[in-house]
Amino acid sequence: MSQAADSGVFVAATLTTFIAFDYGEKRTGVAVGNRLMGTAQPQGSIQAQGDARFAPIEKVIKEWQPDAIVIGVPYHPDGAAHENTARARKFGRQLHGRFKLPVFEVDERYSTTEALSYGAKDADAASACIILEQFLRQLASPSIPS
Repeated sequence: MSQAADSGVFVAATLTTFIAFDYGEKRTGVAVGNRLMGTAQPQGSIQAQGDARFAPIEKVIKEWQPDAIVIGVPYHPDGAAHENTARARKFGRQLHGRFKLPVFEVDERYSTTEALSYGAKDADAASACIILEQFLRQLASPSIPS
């Protein structure tokens, strides 16, 4: 599993289509996007827990055929990790193991708050979209190797 793009991790230019997940214990938001346009679109939320969530995730991965996965990893406002940080990172490892795609982590502090401030009907999918757009902006930054 790879770290966030802004940590200096190399993200090959051949990776163009991404699927992002905003992990939650009860709901997981989904968004898709591509590097060329630098945009993401929310795809709804998966309302499943535990291993039950992987069947709908597999369906969306087969539909979109992404080159890589992006996951939001939450931290406290001061940057410290908490129990949801560990859960999200474990989820990323599970995705990598099951689907054999590169997984990139993005600091998702405030993504849900931002989604709610825009009045999103599905805050989890909107958060996944925000996470993916942040990742895509980092890829477009000249300071990030690509």
